[in-house]
Amino acid sequence: MKRRAFLKTAATTAGLAGAGIGFQSADAADNVAGAKREYFEIRSYTLKTPEKKALMDAYLRDAAIPALNRAGIKTVGVFSEEKPAPKPIVYVILPYATVDQVAASSRILSDEALQKAGAGYLGAPATDPVFERIESWLTQAFDRMPTMDLPAKGNQLYQLRIYESHGENAGKKKVQMFNTGEIAVFNRVGLTPVFFGETILGPRMPNLTYMLTFRDQAAKDKAWATFKEDPEWIKLKTTPGFSDKEIVSHITNIMLVPEPYSQI
Repeated sequence: MKRRAFLKTAATTAGLAGAGIGFQSADAADNVAGAKREYFEIRSYTLKTPEKKALMDAYLRDAAIPALNRAGIKTVGVFSEEKPAPKPIVYVILPYATVDQVAASSRILSDEALQKAGAGYLGAPATDPVFERIESWLTQAFDRMPTMDLPAKGNQLYQLRIYESHGENAGKKKVQMFNTGEIAVFNRVGLTPVFFGETILGPRMPNLTYMLTFRDQAAKDKAWATFKEDPEWIKLKTTPGFSDKEIVSHITNIMLVPEPYSQI
């Protein structure tokens, strides 16, 4: 989903309603079976050239993140690809406690301090833009993990995974699989999750996105190897209705490292 800035309130509300989440108030959608579930926006900036990375970092660090924090949106994560492409992609993770905070993120460009601190980025001319495109998707946390779990200090490797499904029922089935067993296996074997979210607005739906964190590459390799041999996981993935061929059509795997100023 291409966008110039941030989600608009009306579009967000309409999209969430279309996704089957009704609204009596802005917070009504947050309460599911008595558990308050957060929302996570995953935003990616594809830069025009590697040289634009410094300007992007300065904007996020000195302008956007402080403005988001002032708006009540805390712990903003910023990550770069472990192996940058010729056109680097910067990923921003925005956790929202309520739908109202999603709307608040669309208003930060009116922040005078942001305009001043981010003048270089915001004033980039059409002949020399900072980015090629911005893409974004909004997810809602799973019942089994309704809020973000901030990782331990010093973790240097993050894994962002996107699971697409061929149909809406299949997508719900994969969420159910995580809620009823897979997340528990993750935690037991060292696949430490930061968040799990089902996409409710964005491209390539139906899909879900989750993020894992590791101390280093060795810890990642060990955890995944343990996971693959775990008896409970083997039993779960061979349960009729839960096999990948029935409910997962495509997996995107992205390895990331945190920026020094990232709040996650």
